[in-house]
Amino acid sequence: MTDGERKKFDGARWMLIFLILAVSAGTVMYKLTVREHLEQTSLLFVGIPAILAIILALTPKAKTALGAILKGLTVALLLSAPLLGEGFICIVMASPIFYGVGILIGVLVDENRKYRQTTLSCLVLVLLPMSIEGGSPVLSFNREETVQASRIINASAEQVELAISRSPHTDLPLPLYLRMGFPRPTEAKGEGLQVGAPRSIRFAGGEGCPGDLMLKVEEFRPGYVRFHVISDRSKIAHWLDWKSSEVEWIELDSDHTRVTWKLHFQRRLDPAWYFRPWERYATELAADYLIRSNANPAGSWPE
Repeated sequence: MTDGERKKFDGARWMLIFLILAVSAGTVMYKLTVREHLEQTSLLFVGIPAILAIILALTPKAKTALGAILKGLTVALLLSAPLLGEGFICIVMASPIFYGVGILIGVLVDENRKYRQTTLSCLVLVLLPMSIEGGSPVLSFNREETVQASRIINASAEQVELAISRSPHTDLPLPLYLRMGFPRPTEAKGEGLQVGAPRSIRFAGGEGCPGDLMLKVEEFRPGYVRFHVISDRSKIAHWLDWKSSEVEWIELDSDHTRVTWKLHFQRRLDPAWYFRPWERYATELAADYLIRSNANPAGSWPE
C-alpha cells in the first residue's frame, strides 16, 4: 500500500469511526428527549444536529470540517427513519435545520482551524440557548395561532348552510403539500348545525396509527357556526393542538356567497421561527380545503 493509499484509508477509517460516534450520540440524545417528552422541542431539532456536527467537525484527517459534517449528516438523516423511528415527513421538515446548523459549524471551524477547540466551545455557548426552546412554558414563545381562508361560492347562503350542515366530505383531492406524508382524512360522520351536533373525522396514512378528530357545534346563528374540538387521537396532535373552527358565510347575491373558514390551534413544535410558518401554511391549506369540500352544494366545486 502506497503512502497516498494509506492516507486515504486512514481518512476513511477516521470518518467512519466519528460517523459511528456521531450517530450513536444522536441516537442516545433522541431516546432521552423522547423519554423526557421533549421530542417536540428545539432540543431535538437544534440540539441533536449541533451535537452531530460538533463531533464530525473533530474528525482527524478530514480535508474540511464542512465536508465531513455534510457527509455525516446526510448518512445520519438517511438512517434516522429506521434507527430513530421518525417518519419521512419529520425528516423532510427538519432537514433544513440540520443542514443549516451543520453548515454554520463547518464554515466557522474551517475559517478558524488553528482555534478549532475555541471555536467549537463558543458555538456550544451560542447553540445551547437555542436548543432549550420549548422545554417549559417559560422557554416557549406564544403558541396560540389562528389562520383563515376565504372563497366566493357559486350558491346562495341557504345552499351553503345546507352543505355545511351535512356530514363532511373527504373525497376531494388534498393540496400537494398535505399529501406529503401527513395523515389524510378518510372518513367523516355527523351532521346538523344545532348546538351539540357532533362531527367525527378519521385520519389515516402517513405516520402513526389511524385516529379520530372529534368536534361538536358550540354556537350557531344564521351565517355563522363554531365547532369546538373535543379530542384528537390522530397523529396530527403530535404537531399541533386543534382548539376550534369557525365558519362564516355572507350572501353577496342570490347566486354568490362569501365563505370564511377560521381554524384556531396551538403550535406544538419548536423552534417557533422555523415551524410556525410551516404549520400556518399547512393549516391555511386545510381551511381552504374545508371550504371547497364542505361549504359547496354538490356539483359546484370551484377551481
